[in-house]
Amino acid sequence: MAGMYKLNIPTPVNKESAAFAQALKAYIAASAYGVEVGTAKAPGQHDVTLELPKEHKGLVDVNAVVRYFSVVGKTPYKRNNDSLSDDALTEWEELVLQGSISSLRSEADGLETIDKMLSSASFVKSPSTPPSPAEIVLFSTLYSLVSSLTPAVLKTLPSLKAWFFDLALASPWALAGIELAASQTSDVPASRSHGQKREKVEVVVPHVQHARLHSRDIEMKVPDPSIDILPEEGKKNVLITSALPYVNNVPHLGNIVGSVLSADVFSRYNKARNRPTLFICGTDEYGTATETKALEEGVTPQELCNKYYALHRDVYKWFDIGFDIFGRTTTPQQTEIAQDIFTKLYDRGYLEEKTSTQPYCEKHLSFLADRFVEGECPRCGYDDARGDQCDKCGHLLDPFDLINPRCKIDGATPVPRETKHIHLLLDKLQSVIEQWSSKSSEEGAWSKNGRIITESWLKEGLKDRGITRDLKWGTPVPLPGYEKKVLYVWFDACIGYVSITANYTKEWKQWWHHPENVKLYQFLGKDNVPFHTVIFPGSQIGTGDTWTMLNHLSTTEYLNYENGKFSKSRGVGVFGNNARDTGVPPSVWRYYLLSSRPETGDTQFEWRTFISKNNSELLANLGNFVNRLIKFVNAKYNSLVPNYRVQSADPHFDSFRKDVNTLLKAYVEDLEAVRLRAGLERIMQISGRGNQFLQENKLDNALLASQPERTAAVVGLGLNLIYLLSCVVYPYMPATAESIVEQLNAPLRRIPDTWEGGDLLPGHGIGKAQYLFSRIDENMEGVWREQFGGTQAERTTREEEAAKKAKKQADKKKRKEKKAEK
Repeated sequence: MAGMYKLNIPTPVNKESAAFAQALKAYIAASAYGVEVGTAKAPGQHDVTLELPKEHKGLVDVNAVVRYFSVVGKTPYKRNNDSLSDDALTEWEELVLQGSISSLRSEADGLETIDKMLSSASFVKSPSTPPSPAEIVLFSTLYSLVSSLTPAVLKTLPSLKAWFFDLALASPWALAGIELAASQTSDVPASRSHGQKREKVEVVVPHVQHARLHSRDIEMKVPDPSIDILPEEGKKNVLITSALPYVNNVPHLGNIVGSVLSADVFSRYNKARNRPTLFICGTDEYGTATETKALEEGVTPQELCNKYYALHRDVYKWFDIGFDIFGRTTTPQQTEIAQDIFTKLYDRGYLEEKTSTQPYCEKHLSFLADRFVEGECPRCGYDDARGDQCDKCGHLLDPFDLINPRCKIDGATPVPRETKHIHLLLDKLQSVIEQWSSKSSEEGAWSKNGRIITESWLKEGLKDRGITRDLKWGTPVPLPGYEKKVLYVWFDACIGYVSITANYTKEWKQWWHHPENVKLYQFLGKDNVPFHTVIFPGSQIGTGDTWTMLNHLSTTEYLNYENGKFSKSRGVGVFGNNARDTGVPPSVWRYYLLSSRPETGDTQFEWRTFISKNNSELLANLGNFVNRLIKFVNAKYNSLVPNYRVQSADPHFDSFRKDVNTLLKAYVEDLEAVRLRAGLERIMQISGRGNQFLQENKLDNALLASQPERTAAVVGLGLNLIYLLSCVVYPYMPATAESIVEQLNAPLRRIPDTWEGGDLLPGHGIGKAQYLFSRIDENMEGVWREQFGGTQAERTTREEEAAKKAKKQADKKKRKEKKAEK
């Protein structure tokens, strides 16, 4: 009968007090043996006592209360042959353990003694089996202590850990007793019965710091930075490169999303699938551009590279780009490997010396690299085409093809001058490049623009191209007579992927010379396609060595800024070192850029959309779902995962699991195919389904009061969905994922193929709710637009254009005057 037995609870009771352990014993016993009790406050009382109205007496020893409940309950304990052992353990708990529990916090020997005793004790074999009184009193006395032990300490106590966490704490009787004790041992109304509605109470149960997971196999294996990541036999080994950013500029948002950020997402995805994955990037540091920029700044090329290498590294670090190594091309390994490839190509007849005519600037007395000649494209008429390539139509050019060519450095008209250089005979390699690219593009499912650009090159017919230049800053050419020349940067740059790997590990050949065991994924903007699909693969094939070659090519179109172009000189657009100045965290920037990733066509960065995506998608969808549910568990379940496992098997929840698994399957398929934007959409759909699930079940205080078992099932499944979200979010927003698992008090989870909703077990203690995202004031749109591309930038642009026009007119006047003098 409800209220037949009344427990008198001392007040106040804190989580470390002996009275709390006493209350825990009584409530667990009531739960385990089916006894209904009421609670009354007993100010000034030190021990938990039980009133027996029918017998007109009471029990003042809580262990006696436990034994009493084991006899009179609806599901009484059936004594067996081990009952003598149970009695002995109960006596030891009363005479020894209760008095020494506080000292055990600092004495490992005492814990080891308990561990040995438990290894020989015969306790319940299943969480569903009613426990013995001895098990209840031991569990309750040890609860506060053991739940605060670290995983490292618990590892040395296998019997204690197995019994306490894997068996006892998974039992319905323990969970129900803990929850009831936590709520009833605070300031509660007198004589409140077990079945009545519970009001909000303070948490008095210590958090369970040891993560209670269905299986440790679900954890994501975080690589040890002290151990080289190497391919493993029988696994999918993934090698990822991001286009090497040129060292003498600052990356803007388009550069970031087009290569390093996209590659980072795919790298983190594969690592979250527990695959051996190596992510390589670094700065491309050789060439005319570096040499010229160094002259402008009055420093050496090496000093310039050091400056910009640090700038790039800091930008990517702020954006949470998780390179395994962010290296450089100015290393001894680069020289050794590049010269080896050059020599093998030369010996096999794929290199040839030719006398060529190159643009020469008579004003500053230097040969000009193709990219330092600018003019009008003969194909599309674009006025700012470079001598090596037109950024508008994408065609490769010869500097002398340009209409009205000019030196980029000083504006003078370059003149042709002969010089000897080594040429790579791509025409001799065309047939093997065609065979390879046809197979690789099909098997690796290259991006559409990558296939089109490559096919266009091959259709036009490959021509030999010079791979040496008259410079000092570069990889020396390993041929007599070429001491004053270096390898051309466009031939040299892709070799940087290999040399940076060699700087990461001495076993670099395991990654680059075992194609049967490694898949190579490369991420870049469309302007870099030919170097990765024609020239570098052709050079690999030409050496005659066995190389790991491109499997999947992921290329992007352009991300433009507010219907215009990014321009550092004009102050238009957000560059990598400006993003942090907004105060918006990296996760939001990553989300916006990846949701706007220009996969099939150019996209626009717009401040209005940026703010909207944060407020209406991240905050209102993902942030709301996680925060709402974790706060509910903090408040109503004392931060413990409720016993949801039996109730969640109800067929009512099957459609929810099915919907989540359909979305998860699509997510995995998208990421495997490197459809990064679509994968991000799946995440928000999964989160949206979680919000819908809470709404469908009307999760609130009323549901908890009227249907506690159903509420537990909704909460348990919801928490497990949050755990799933943490791992699928991880590739895109790693800091957000880490915040989620911190709140769940769980390790990073690997990305599964299917989701059952039972990873976090009942009794697992979670942390406190934290906000994942903050609202951005819509008024910031105008502030940021003006700061990064508004009035000031437009004024600067007009001033620069006017100055340029005036300079051209002055130069023209001087030329006329000189001509007149002659």
